[in-house]
Amino acid sequence: MEHHDPSLMPTDVSIITTYRCQMRCKMCDIWENPSDRQREITARDLEILPKLKFVNVTGGEPFLRRDLPEIVEVAFSKAPRVVISTSGWHVERIAEMAERFPNIGIRVSIEGLSQKNDELRGRPGGFDRGLKSLLTLQNMGIKDIGFGITVSNRNSADMLQLYELSKRLKMEFATAAFHNSYYFHKDDNEITNKDEVIGNFHELIERLLKENTPKSWFRAFFNLGLINYIRGGRRMLPCEAGTANFFIEPYGDVYPCNGLEEQYWKESMGNIHEVSRFEELWFSEQAQHVREKVRTCPKNCWMVGTAAPVMKKYLRHPAGWVLRNKLKSLLGRPICIDDIPQYDVGQDPRQGDLRAPRGVPVTLEINRKSF
Repeated sequence: MEHHDPSLMPTDVSIITTYRCQMRCKMCDIWENPSDRQREITARDLEILPKLKFVNVTGGEPFLRRDLPEIVEVAFSKAPRVVISTSGWHVERIAEMAERFPNIGIRVSIEGLSQKNDELRGRPGGFDRGLKSLLTLQNMGIKDIGFGITVSNRNSADMLQLYELSKRLKMEFATAAFHNSYYFHKDDNEITNKDEVIGNFHELIERLLKENTPKSWFRAFFNLGLINYIRGGRRMLPCEAGTANFFIEPYGDVYPCNGLEEQYWKESMGNIHEVSRFEELWFSEQAQHVREKVRTCPKNCWMVGTAAPVMKKYLRHPAGWVLRNKLKSLLGRPICIDDIPQYDVGQDPRQGDLRAPRGVPVTLEINRKSF
């Protein structure tokens, strides 16, 4: 049996349990492209996974899977921390899951205050159900709970209100900006009212740096990355998707991330149904080929699933920014967002320029200008 360096194994996985979803989100068309429930990966299929540090169980809407408890049980046998991403629609099922797995993490997607959330997520009552799920979990004593917003053209002001709500409820609060990808079935997600949205992210950064927890300060750095993404800049840190993390699709295909677009490139690293051991897939020629594609990927995505691993790996860079700007905050000085750092850690200079005109090759000259 061939042996591989265990340090080259991944630490994080996102399991896309289904593409079925009861929501009708404006920024995501998964619901119009549901997966076939008869072909979706099972808990037994997932037993092939290696030991990991973190498992994110997502969808579509994972709580549409009636066998979700069995999937979560396998996930906990592979990693000490398991978090389910959900709309929060299925209040009773969520409570039952937490009763069975008190250490479970739950993140509810909320896109604004009540009216804005229901408008963007396409189902009346979505905000109320999401909040009810979170309050039910809190009353049960579940600790790893929170909610997050995907910022688009119409909800960045509500982001600040949701942030304040999360503080008062003592829950986690995550942010994202909408992206285009095969996963969302979207190619027209682009923030057009950039000044307004960036201004609200700037205000969020100022507020996060005033908090007393280092986690909030590093979230400020992450949100700076979202400002950079909205402006079309190259990532502050490189993308190393398919190295520390990976995604499994409902039919078993393994992808480095969920940000791929066929107009740029989209290739699977392999399928868990086609190997007897996960290492066969992870160290295969095809997987290495995909990692090479990641190194020159023209997209400039900034999503937590691929940003967090490199923030941890190259910790001294975000830590330096955090220390400087926490000091500014303590001194009452404004945080500058116009000089966004981009750290050279040996990445390929061709990586990351989504905003180049379609069909025009990304050149080294274009990339140098974007530094």
